[in-house]
Amino acid sequence: MKNIKKLSPSETENLLKILKVRFEKNMNRHKDLNWNKIQAKLKANPEKLWSLNQMEDTEGEPDVIDYDKKTGDYIFFDCSAESPKRRSLCYDYQAWESRKANKPENNAIDKASEMGIEILTEEEYRKLQELGKFDLKTSSWIKTPSNIRELGGAVFCDRRYNTVFYYHNGADSYYAARGFRGSLRI
Repeated sequence: MKNIKKLSPSETENLLKILKVRFEKNMNRHKDLNWNKIQAKLKANPEKLWSLNQMEDTEGEPDVIDYDKKTGDYIFFDCSAESPKRRSLCYDYQAWESRKANKPENNAIDKASEMGIEILTEEEYRKLQELGKFDLKTSSWIKTPSNIRELGGAVFCDRRYNTVFYYHNGADSYYAARGFRGSLRI
């Protein structure tokens, strides 16, 4: 039997309060969306609430940024000003495993999976940047195209000089100022 990760009732209520305040404070991120509908969907999906809580615990400041009319999903992104406090990570397990010395604690892909979220794609990252100015001092790993990953590379983005930059690095690299941003569909 699969062990479903679930918050206690008090943790659930606390998280919902945090999310509601953030929702109301940042209406530019989700025009025409209704908090009561979002909250009802959240309460009906306790495993997703657990994942949102993981995002919150790592200072990702998750917020709903869109609604997918085809699937009926609300889409949450990490909306913290800088990359969340899940940093100093290689890109994926293969990169982590290949390091001979000074291995970081974890890797971004596995950490996202443990949290029940997905790493942002380049398109999602650019969409986030349309909602504000993020990663002015940090950077975030994004989903890397397989042709780049197969050659040992990985990609990340940040915002400098009022421009979103798309960069490359060895997938086994890690830096204190590079983390990852996640998305969650509910």
